[in-house]
Amino acid sequence: MADKTDKQLLHLVIGGELSSLEGVTFADLDKVDIVGVYPNYAAAEKVWRAKAQQTVDSAQTRYFIVHLHRLLDPESAGA
Repeated sequence: MADKTDKQLLHLVIGGELSSLEGVTFADLDKVDIVGVYPNYAAAEKVWRAKAQQTVDSAQTRYFIVHLHRLLDPESAGA
């Protein structure tokens, strides 16, 4: 179990087919790939890179890293 003084910096990896290359609107929300939640940016980036590589032939498909810790605690968003 993590030390209670350690701050979690949770990150979400999510992706799917976009409706347009110019935006970040998913074409079909039912098909969004919620890959997972990771304890830090490095772990999320590793998974993000793997998913992005798997979909390299699909120009409409994008994966993103969402900084959940910034949404959960906006007052410390600088972390």
